[in-house]
Amino acid sequence: MVAGEAVTVHEAGLVRSGGRGSALRERPPRRLPWRHEPDHRTIPSPVDVTAAPPTAPDAEPRLAGDAAELRLATGNAAALWTALAETRRHPVTRRPGFLAVRGDDRAGLRVLLRTPEPTADDLVEIAALVREWTEGPVTVEDPFGGADLTGSGLTPRNLPVMIRPPAPVPAPSLRVTPVDDPERLATVERVVVSGFPLSRLQPYRPGEAFPAALLDRPGVRFLLAEVDGVPAGACLTVRAEVAGLYWMTTLPEHRSRGVGRALLHAVLAELAGSPVTLTASRAGRPLYDSLGFRPVGRATWWS
Repeated sequence: MVAGEAVTVHEAGLVRSGGRGSALRERPPRRLPWRHEPDHRTIPSPVDVTAAPPTAPDAEPRLAGDAAELRLATGNAAALWTALAETRRHPVTRRPGFLAVRGDDRAGLRVLLRTPEPTADDLVEIAALVREWTEGPVTVEDPFGGADLTGSGLTPRNLPVMIRPPAPVPAPSLRVTPVDDPERLATVERVVVSGFPLSRLQPYRPGEAFPAALLDRPGVRFLLAEVDGVPAGACLTVRAEVAGLYWMTTLPEHRSRGVGRALLHAVLAELAGSPVTLTASRAGRPLYDSLGFRPVGRATWWS
């Protein structure tokens, strides 16, 4: 959610490697049917989607009691991607088991699994979306880590999903203010695109990542951190059933000066009374641990 202090989610500049020439064929239920086409990749066929995907050696065990919180975090991610798609005017496919956003050649295709047990029909439709996509990068985000897309030509990456219950938090040590006008939103957008970075949206184009219409979107909020009056960091939050934190960024020239901690203190103060979820990078994990976030699952991002 990685060049900032955290990675959330939800658009970490992941770029799919290799071509997409796979074709579907009929297989028994619960199997994702890929086959090799002459694009010089090695693609096993078929792939059993009932097995868990590869996980990092330090993967944390998933606890049964975390399932409800993981679903809440996933619902928040769906709210984020719906807001982005609708304000960017990108088509959205909504199914009970997944959400898919079909962006342009820079934003690419984004698929979010919404359940730990997608149906065979869901998996076939996701396979078709990935196979037929020709407009740029592809990311399939599986918060539950249960679908194996090894045969799709995508590469997995594991990231912990974390949640923090409401609790007191210190005041920010730096100036952190909410953003409510297009000019300052453009500043936030520049900070995130260049500092996170969102490499697939570079070079920077005003309004591409964060259209001004997001300022009118219920539950969506931007925060900007400054050091001596100069923009130093930024982030985005979304309120749904719980709150979610995304793209928390510190510009390189301001790192190791407490900007990330100040941003997080401001976020938690503004969202007081609500649990807060995020997806953490390795670099951001110590900060989140120190402020009471705990893991509820380990997402697999395929790109």
